[in-house]
Amino acid sequence: MEIKRINDFYTSTNVYVLFDEETKEAAVVDPGGSPDVVIEYLKEEGLNLKYIILTHGHADHIGYVKNILDYKKVPVVAHKDEKDMLNHCEHNLSNRMRCGKVEFDADIYVEDKDSLYLGKTKLGFIHTPGHTEGGMCIRTENNLITGDTLFKGSMGRCDLYGGDERKMKKSLNKIKKFENELAVYPGHGDPTVLGNEKQNNPYLTTKYIGE
Repeated sequence: MEIKRINDFYTSTNVYVLFDEETKEAAVVDPGGSPDVVIEYLKEEGLNLKYIILTHGHADHIGYVKNILDYKKVPVVAHKDEKDMLNHCEHNLSNRMRCGKVEFDADIYVEDKDSLYLGKTKLGFIHTPGHTEGGMCIRTENNLITGDTLFKGSMGRCDLYGGDERKMKKSLNKIKKFENELAVYPGHGDPTVLGNEKQNNPYLTTKYIGE
């Protein structure tokens, strides 16, 4: 599995392109910005786009879904508890951002432990509410895309619509149980390694999340 990170200048959001090296089947994760760069990368690498996958429904992660769909019509995937967020611009905050009002339904709503494939490579979905009700992480091989649940040295805020700090603590505790070698690709900021976050991230300490 190859993972390409494209950081959008305006939103500071990381857009990811995942692809199976053998089949070139690909997914775009969280197209909240830089759609032209994403599309150009798909073309340059000769990738066969199969899915758009959303870790959650805030505008800086969904604002340019339509642009990617204009390039190629593929299923949009999100957690089932994010349906309300995707369908209301006031909740997803797109009415306040440069992308303009964005409202749509996903084509595939998944649940915790569901999975999809790119070629022979499995993408597993992990429900991690806290930043939003339907926030989720994506596990593929030794990689974890964490959206706005876990950042390098921090975590996602819980004070927006659908946020819940109690649920966030449970989600972080779930992530903390994964192996130290797991590469972490957050929705904002630099990639990291889970073992480093267990040692250095104050939001993964027992004091914050408990046992």
